[in-house]
Amino acid sequence: MEAIRKQATKLREQVARQQQAVFKQFGGGGYGGSDNVITDEAELHQHQKLERLYISTRAGKHFQRDIVRGVEGYIVTGSKQVEIGAKLSEDSRKYGSENTCTSGNTLSKAAVNYGRARAQMEKEHGNLLKALGTQVAEPLRAMVMGAPLEDARHLAQRYDRMRQEAEAQAIEVSKRQAKVRETPGNPELAMKLESAEAKLHDLKSNMAILGKEAASAMAAVESQQQRLTLQRLIAMVEAERTYHQRVLQILDQLESEMISERQRIEAAPIPSVESPMPPPPAYEEVNGVYASQTNNGSTDGMGYFLGEVLHPYQAESDVELTLSVGDYVVIRKVTNNGWAEGECKGKAGWFPFGYVERRDRVLASKMAEVF
Repeated sequence: MEAIRKQATKLREQVARQQQAVFKQFGGGGYGGSDNVITDEAELHQHQKLERLYISTRAGKHFQRDIVRGVEGYIVTGSKQVEIGAKLSEDSRKYGSENTCTSGNTLSKAAVNYGRARAQMEKEHGNLLKALGTQVAEPLRAMVMGAPLEDARHLAQRYDRMRQEAEAQAIEVSKRQAKVRETPGNPELAMKLESAEAKLHDLKSNMAILGKEAASAMAAVESQQQRLTLQRLIAMVEAERTYHQRVLQILDQLESEMISERQRIEAAPIPSVESPMPPPPAYEEVNGVYASQTNNGSTDGMGYFLGEVLHPYQAESDVELTLSVGDYVVIRKVTNNGWAEGECKGKAGWFPFGYVERRDRVLASKMAEVF
């Protein structure tokens, strides 16, 4: 019988050692041990609450870190885009201000407008990146690296270690209780059992106090973590919405300007005259070349210059000049009553001055068509 009792004692000790090894293996990293300790319902509830808080704050911390990394990567990429856009803006502005075309300056105007709008958009983009850095990344980074979260987690880990120690002490108490039952009346075993039970009681008392403190700290951190992260997400959405709204306004204005200019060119309406124009001055032919009279209030103060025909004109008399869109005319005289005198394709005559537009530069191939 004695041999059987010894064998049973050895088996219980072996089981206790295996349990402790399992506790160390699964409870040593991070937080969370076993619920096998014999304890009251309140302590078990406290333990489970801390487990949930620990998991929640750990996930929240990882999410905050992911947001910070994402925003930082977006800022790096966005800064490069702003740089490229600024260069495009400058190139467009430079072309528009330094180049003109013989057929008009519509593209030059569009290039200048586009360069201006692009510069405004890149400025708004830069403001967005700055807001994401100061209003989103920096606050979240400070919380991820801050002391409150780490302090609360350390309290929870201390509680977990104390709980594991209490579990091991409970097993020790069970072993000594078994020895006392096997050898009743042994004062030494009874004293050891009493000492083990007192130690277990102290551990449970301290564990309850530490558990409440850790739970309170973790709950406060979780609340702050949830509130701050939501606020920063809202701030990020508001910053991006403001950016896109502003860019949309800039693009709407730019598109309106470009379409308006294109429609003006494509429509090419005939100039309206509020009152009928008087007839053109008469011509006198000298050696086969027409020379205009100097009466009828005419003036030649502008000197000779080239003009491009924007609207077709059909001559109604022998002294008038028929014009086609795209023709170039050497304008020699402009009268105060709206007529101009010039030469185009070897012919001279009068035509309404409003049908042409002055050109300072003309391609050589076009010049050959004038005479």
